[in-house]
Amino acid sequence: MIACPTRLSEFHLAVPPVCVALTQAAVRSVYRSHELLSVPATFTTGTADGRDMSSAALSEPEVLAHAKRRLFPADDRSDTYAVVDTQFAGGEWLAGEPIDERVRETLAPFNHVRVGSGYPDLLGVRNMESELLAVERLGEDPPLVAVEAKGVTERGVDTELGIVQAYDRLNGANAAYVAVPADAVSQTDRTLARELNVGVLGVDASGRVEPVETPRVVGNRTTDEATAIRFQASAQGVANKSFGLNHPKNYLGYPLAHYAGGPTAKLLAAHDVVRAVDDARRGAAFLGLVAERPNGVELTPLGREVVRFARARYGSVEQALTEFESWYRSSQCFYDLAPDWGDLARRVVFAYPATQLLVEELQTMHDDGHARPTLVDLVRYLHEVHPSFTVELFLRGDDAVRSRALTADGDLRDPPLREGGSYHAPTVFQLKAMLYHTGILTDRGAEPSNLDPTEDVWALRERV
Repeated sequence: MIACPTRLSEFHLAVPPVCVALTQAAVRSVYRSHELLSVPATFTTGTADGRDMSSAALSEPEVLAHAKRRLFPADDRSDTYAVVDTQFAGGEWLAGEPIDERVRETLAPFNHVRVGSGYPDLLGVRNMESELLAVERLGEDPPLVAVEAKGVTERGVDTELGIVQAYDRLNGANAAYVAVPADAVSQTDRTLARELNVGVLGVDASGRVEPVETPRVVGNRTTDEATAIRFQASAQGVANKSFGLNHPKNYLGYPLAHYAGGPTAKLLAAHDVVRAVDDARRGAAFLGLVAERPNGVELTPLGREVVRFARARYGSVEQALTEFESWYRSSQCFYDLAPDWGDLARRVVFAYPATQLLVEELQTMHDDGHARPTLVDLVRYLHEVHPSFTVELFLRGDDAVRSRALTADGDLRDPPLREGGSYHAPTVFQLKAMLYHTGILTDRGAEPSNLDPTEDVWALRERV
């Protein structure tokens, strides 16, 4: 018989010694994550103080929905993004316990993202207020935040298990919380959470969420899977945004018109570059050509390089913009129509993180004998090697799509992949069209409404 240790340091984890006795639930979680032994499914319920939590009525999905609203408000800044684990995407939580439609709408979008040794209930990126997080920023990027939720079951509320699960997520996240019904938090729970640097969010029956313990932000490596969430929260993510335009010249023209003297919109229209100025600005930001600041738009180093390219060849950006007039409404591949500009556009588009991933994996597919994969082939393959990134890049974020396309374990279901309406237009239409116009792909993109994923080819124009 194994003598159960009472301190986390005795599990040989890379943490300072913790002098807090773990309850049976916490010990079981640590044992499971380190595969030391199996533990019977039955255990004592309630808190470490022996208080019965049956009075709380909040289910785990409800607790999680309230916590998401508090940590990641729907009307927050553009550098915020969060996903909930796919186990919550189904119609039921426990057998015979349906998830309210309004709760599911709050929880969406869904993805299955590995952080630490498991999959957090909620994972997102946002700069938190000081009452929620001890340090508001970590370097230039908002912190990656993981949340584990626990609600009422017939056996009570397993707060301590949630704390230990949240602690494990600090192996990949910058901050971690457990969210539970407010009256399910004992003093022992608070002490354990404080020692493990896990935040505690108390949720009352009205849905109000209060920080009971505030965690400190920590530096940590970011896994490939967590990078997908950071990507979506950045200015270059495709979630709830759209490139809007499907020709790279529209985005190259924006930094030139911004740099030139005179109103940007008038210059873009006068030279037949583009009239959808907002879409051009947003797309230029996605491609890293400009940055949208509170005091206005600024050229990035990449955007200034486009200006240098234009001035070196034409003497001024105004003269360079006249060249755009000859390309108005041309359907020819830009890489063939204007080779110098096409090459510049190729370098800009290749700097976009999603492009690099797609090109490298398409090259691997070619090497494996798949020279002309369809969209369905590509998504299936990418999901094997970059599951979370694939979901974020290709599948629409609404509940109607992801709850059908993903199982509770985050695996893909085949039928939705064959439907054009399952896909992000910014990826399968605008981004693909730009990859075609810059000489990277052989075929153009298509609107999801006109898309047959089983026939839509994603092939490299030049394979190495």
